[in-house]
Amino acid sequence: MILYPAIDLKGGQAVRLLHGDMEKTTVFNDDPAAQALEFVEAGCDWLHLVDLNGAFAGEPVNAAPVEEILKRCKVPAQLGGGIRDMATIERWIDKGLARVILGTVAVENPDLVREAARAFPGKVAVGIDARNGRVATKGWAEETDVMVTDLAKSFEDAGVAAIIYTDILRDGAMKGPNVEATAALANAVSIPVIASGGVSSLDDLRALKSCGAPLNGAISGRALYDGAIDLAEALKILKS
Repeated sequence: MILYPAIDLKGGQAVRLLHGDMEKTTVFNDDPAAQALEFVEAGCDWLHLVDLNGAFAGEPVNAAPVEEILKRCKVPAQLGGGIRDMATIERWIDKGLARVILGTVAVENPDLVREAARAFPGKVAVGIDARNGRVATKGWAEETDVMVTDLAKSFEDAGVAAIIYTDILRDGAMKGPNVEATAALANAVSIPVIASGGVSSLDDLRALKSCGAPLNGAISGRALYDGAIDLAEALKILKS
């Protein structure tokens, strides 16, 4: 399993939100690229980036810090938030991004996901963010009637590289991930699933690793910044 350290960008800073609420922000680093480099030098093989402002605006807002991260860090990075058209997808991949994460458009314009996955094999992931099993869009501000598993299954034949599943009610709350729902999703589809939301201890990582489903990896943010998860130990657990 891969550990994806999360760098959430708001106003050019690395932050974490509680339950996806833009008003409940903790700033962890004024220099996101320096933070990213710290993770890479500690042994992380991937970076998970989120343009929080972009998710609400529907277009990239924190492009400058993302570009700086791509310039300074020589490991693959995936980015979500505000990527809602082919031109933006193409631009990010041209700039060296390894994987774009499509969330809102996966619900509103699934054909774009399919087109992008065909055009850029292995470089398109679907972000499924859920509250009580239902998919939320537009930076988690809008809840839909779409069920998580139904949405995931609809992309089975699309050539999507991964599904990033986030339980919104666990995100940033340091209460542990929704292991059961994550495992159920991973067992329901053949697309690799990455767990996100609430990963806050080494025990959480152990639980995901032994959940009975073939997870690709886990995303953690606040716990890494707070020191609740020892990064070296976490990498050891997931790589063993």
